[in-house]
Amino acid sequence: MKDSRAVLIVDDEKNIRVTLSMALENLNLPMDTAVNGEEALKKLEEKPYAFILLDLRMPGMSGLEVLKRIVEIRPEAKVIIITAYGTIEAAVEAMKLGAVDFLQKPFNPDDVREMASRILSQKTKDRQRSQEYERYFALALSRVRTEEFDAARIYIHKAIAIDPERPESFNLLGGICEARGERLEADKNYRTALALDATYQPAQKNLDRITNQPYFQLGIDWGY
Repeated sequence: MKDSRAVLIVDDEKNIRVTLSMALENLNLPMDTAVNGEEALKKLEEKPYAFILLDLRMPGMSGLEVLKRIVEIRPEAKVIIITAYGTIEAAVEAMKLGAVDFLQKPFNPDDVREMASRILSQKTKDRQRSQEYERYFALALSRVRTEEFDAARIYIHKAIAIDPERPESFNLLGGICEARGERLEADKNYRTALALDATYQPAQKNLDRITNQPYFQLGIDWGY
């Protein structure tokens, strides 16, 4: 199993790579390095990383270009930008593109360790949050299967409170509302699911069916 705490350091300057590696050494993190954007992207295709320390200014592919590709191929990775003194504007632009923080040269090793610890702690919280969401969603599904819709509604609301960006939850809530005869509420939740993900087919099928005339409740697509 690959270590989910692995770190990738991307910088064309050897002394920076060494300095960052030494700063993180006490955290006992698996570390890889890359000397340019092309090498970094190759490593990212082969292995997931908890976070990436990425220099903005490198020969060849720029840090911003690499960041855009990371967001596409490893959207779960946390990227910390390394920037030279006096280039805050570039760091701000990188954060708009998806970087979570930045280090300004020259940096203090203690600051590097603190930032790494904070990001790893957040990833643990995110993982726990995801597990809690999945637990409530599964409980809601199990109650739907036994047609205990009041209990299912309670569980799916708990799942939505944990993560309100998941279309399957709103689709399931829409189905629960529809099964209880609350057609307008069902319509609203199916539309919310599609607003979150226009390609989510169960919600689209449900919305098409619920807005058709004549209307038939039979055929709710619960998404499982």
